[in-house]
Amino acid sequence: MRGASHQPPVTARGYTFVELVVVSTIILILASAIMPLARVTATRQREAELRRALREIRTAIDKFKDAADAGQIGSLDIQAGSEGYPPDLEALVGGVVAANDATGRKLKFLRHVPVDPMTRSTDWGMRSYQDDPDSARWGGQNVFDVFTTATATALDGTKYKDW
Repeated sequence: MRGASHQPPVTARGYTFVELVVVSTIILILASAIMPLARVTATRQREAELRRALREIRTAIDKFKDAADAGQIGSLDIQAGSEGYPPDLEALVGGVVAANDATGRKLKFLRHVPVDPMTRSTDWGMRSYQDDPDSARWGGQNVFDVFTTATATALDGTKYKDW
């Protein structure tokens, strides 16, 4: 037996079926635990965007009101009975003619109407100064406040429309 080579026994390489099933089960359990967390995180992000958009519009409304009270807006752009608030959201974007400015310069308060992250549209609920504080319908006289038209409930239990 002199010329016979001695080779080590061949061992199987790779994973067994049981090992694959165990690893797949562990991955499924981890994924099922992460999915609700991902949904909550996405909802939190949309809620933060909603707060930011509401603050941006409300700040623009306040700046319009301050400019109207200071006499910086031409009298043609202030409607009777509007209390100095903008007639609609487009007046904040399109601008109004500055008072005592022969060049026709416009005062603009928003670059664009922000998108409501809950409804994914630029259609906001509005209240006029003459409306009831909890009114869900816009009287049409002016824009005193804005709110989302989403009917869902926030993570903290409040209604988005009440923000």
